[in-house]
Amino acid sequence: MRKAINHLKNCDPVLRDIIERVGAFRMEFGPPEFHSLAESILYQQLNGRAAETIFNRFTALAGDPLTPEGILQLTDEQLRSVGLSKQKSSYLRDLATKTASGLLDFSRLSDMPDHEVIEHLTQVKGIGTWTAQMFLMFTLRRPDVLPTGDYGVQAAIKKHYRKRKLPKPKDMEKIARPWAPYRSIACWYLWRSLDIKTL
Repeated sequence: MRKAINHLKNCDPVLRDIIERVGAFRMEFGPPEFHSLAESILYQQLNGRAAETIFNRFTALAGDPLTPEGILQLTDEQLRSVGLSKQKSSYLRDLATKTASGLLDFSRLSDMPDHEVIEHLTQVKGIGTWTAQMFLMFTLRRPDVLPTGDYGVQAAIKKHYRKRKLPKPKDMEKIARPWAPYRSIACWYLWRSLDIKTL
């Protein structure tokens, strides 16, 4: 990790200041499995506390860790009773069905390049590029992912690189080019920088 931090500090003075203020790198990783992806679908477009409550109710019914079989045994009524919308329930069912049938194969993901992982995961309803990129970063621990559609990364670039408005993907890619092959680590620092009042 020291090599990555040194590279980022040396290639970008703005990032060097952020790293020095944020401090040690402490990205939390999840296990590369079905449970992590189901959790990320459930957490989409919900704030932390509400998502946590629904997630805890859901795992109480479906089992913890979540499995395709645990989800597929639940009725629509049970899914509604824990606070899941009809749309989100359909996403979780689609993930469970595709995994149970072998169409989605978690055992193959760690051997696939990033773009193939994104392609493989986005065949599931409700999983877009952003969710697949979060899975790459936080579950598969890929070090060089740049989620150009992520609002936090956009907001941090706007703030620290003195942009008048949120940057477009091509502008983000240009700024992030020197960060390679450690763009995931740079993004973690950008997210953390938004939590620190002095920045």
